[in-house]
Amino acid sequence: MTQVKQLAAVSAFLQRDHGHFINGLSQPGGGALRPVIDPATGNEVARVHDGCAEDVSAAMAAAQQAFLGSWSEMSTLARGNLMLKLADAMEQHREELAQIETLCSGKTIALSRGLEVDQAVAFLRYFAGWAGKIYGETTEISLPSFNGEKYRGFTQREPLGVVVGIIPWNFSIMIAIWKMAAALVCGCTVVLKPSEFTPLTMLRVAQLAADVGFPPGTINVLNGNGGLLGPLLIEHPFCAKVTFTGSVPTGRAVGNAASALAKPATLELGGKNAALFLADMSVSEMVDGIMEAGYVNQGQICASAERFYLPAEKMDEVLSVLIQRLSQLKVASPFEEDCQVGPLANKAHLEKILKMVARAKEDGDEILYGGYSPERPGYYFLPTVVKVHSENSTLMREETFGPVGSFLAYDDEEKALQQINNSPFGLAASVWTHNFNKAIRYSERIQAGIVWINMHTFLDPALPFGGIKSSGNGREFGSAFINDYTRLKSVMMRY
Repeated sequence: MTQVKQLAAVSAFLQRDHGHFINGLSQPGGGALRPVIDPATGNEVARVHDGCAEDVSAAMAAAQQAFLGSWSEMSTLARGNLMLKLADAMEQHREELAQIETLCSGKTIALSRGLEVDQAVAFLRYFAGWAGKIYGETTEISLPSFNGEKYRGFTQREPLGVVVGIIPWNFSIMIAIWKMAAALVCGCTVVLKPSEFTPLTMLRVAQLAADVGFPPGTINVLNGNGGLLGPLLIEHPFCAKVTFTGSVPTGRAVGNAASALAKPATLELGGKNAALFLADMSVSEMVDGIMEAGYVNQGQICASAERFYLPAEKMDEVLSVLIQRLSQLKVASPFEEDCQVGPLANKAHLEKILKMVARAKEDGDEILYGGYSPERPGYYFLPTVVKVHSENSTLMREETFGPVGSFLAYDDEEKALQQINNSPFGLAASVWTHNFNKAIRYSERIQAGIVWINMHTFLDPALPFGGIKSSGNGREFGSAFINDYTRLKSVMMRY
């Protein structure tokens, strides 16, 4: 299949002196230069200046000024219209954004276009539709009247202020848009901190936002070392809220830092998601479901399934067909149109997964397929099938965040449900069956923030998303986001 030719606009963008986007302008910053590595080759494609304390102060001050001034003075419908204009601009620059994303994250060009950019645009338009629809309510007041006076009360939703959004590397545009759009439509302004591995895409999106008319300071992007910048952003007096997507250890640190300052935090922390297949599903249906649930984007999706529970009588046949399907996937450059297996997003992540597979072997688990890196440049890792010996295996307890499916046979559905819930995590799960009654009953019993039936990983902006237990707190999408980006004020009057 044809290799996608890099756009001239992308080549020119990569050559810029990159740093931050603060107060409506690109700002190189004065920090050390950090290389941006193409995961498909291991080669440097650009450099970005790290941020420092002065950059944090500048970004937060710009966001606070916009929050108190130009953004708060703008009508809600005007804000929504700007968000729609940004969605249009992103759509017009779809290929440019997709190519930058693939260069930074290794995501296949097809996924960068159809999932990363297209879904970011769809979610942005969804949130824009909430403009003018964030309501309070009126209520009767029970105070007695002494001289004929009356009382009335009402509530209103007020924006929190400056929102700090900390973005992971797996979906550097889409997840940033989730957080940014929710904050903006509620009347907040944002300072976004992308991952060090994927620092470029939101710089381009922020410039597009400025081009379509967003006031300076409304959207700011700050790059650099998360361990340094994260605490500075959270502790800054202008920070009114933190929203974070990423690993459990980092998320806990973010949550603790925010909590110590009585600042609200929305945390989406991934997990060890389960997929339960009931015996009435055919082998081909099970394999299709496993491919969907566990191996899209090399398993680098927060909600991807990693624990698979299969009926014992079908286990071997399912795994045999699955291995055949996986062996036929094309491992290639993510810029090839028909690439099905691209690289992992960065070297550190590849090394982590290799170590976890080595631990699985020590546990006595059986690696039936994959489990190693092919001989080629870049950070490639073959889709992997592991037949685990116990629910206590490392691969059943710890998140890999990669294309490693761990399979456990069951003879009793009730026991399988108990094993699914016997986890410190609770982000997502799925049930696969033609028995509608069981599907609904099991979805009620599984401890997870979202449960899919005969599907997995798909998200819709109208349906809230988020985890329970160690997988985080707070919700994104639907109407639930309003509670996380506004505060409730009560007003009482006498007349």
